[in-house]
Amino acid sequence: MPEVRLIDDHGDQVGVMKTDDALRYAQDRDLDLVEVAPEARPPVCRVLDYSKYKYEQAQKVKQARKHQQQITIREIKFRPKIAENDYNTKKGHVERFLRHKDKVKITIMFRGREVTHPERGVMILDRLAEELNELAVIEQRPLQDGRNMTMMLGPSKAVLNGELDGVATDTGADDADKTGDAVANAAAALSDDTAGSDAGDGPASSA
Repeated sequence: MPEVRLIDDHGDQVGVMKTDDALRYAQDRDLDLVEVAPEARPPVCRVLDYSKYKYEQAQKVKQARKHQQQITIREIKFRPKIAENDYNTKKGHVERFLRHKDKVKITIMFRGREVTHPERGVMILDRLAEELNELAVIEQRPLQDGRNMTMMLGPSKAVLNGELDGVATDTGADDADKTGDAVANAAAALSDDTAGSDAGDGPASSA
């Protein structure tokens, strides 16, 4: 190429010049002449530190990969006449997947004449979405496909931002409340027994 359009190391355009002159321009500054737009007429070359340029490009690629999240889609299957304990177990699986930032495909499987009552599937899916509304967003509303009905849930912004890490489930919270109440009641009973004993032995000391 007899001529190139030259850009200096500050990103400013120098102009069109002979290739040899462009090389000399770069060498005078202890820099490299790198072709950045070979398809242009004339081709565009830039004066820069090539090793530094390569390093910066590699860092950009690394950062781009770091911010790319690999999407995993899980699937949990329900029956339209699912028992309550089975429902809660499967809901727990869905919750765990969502907390891991996975998407979850919920499938209702109809058998025989069950397919004539799609409202039962919709009811289960709506209930699940409502009970997990802090963890999930509905990416696909309930959709009937033959004998199956599906709904896609994705992790909510709160989950993706890490705002719900370590948050107890409702069941865990209820258990914790019950445990706390039991401890409080036991402490109160012990306090009453102690007070009664003190009253029988003599005057209680004031705090």
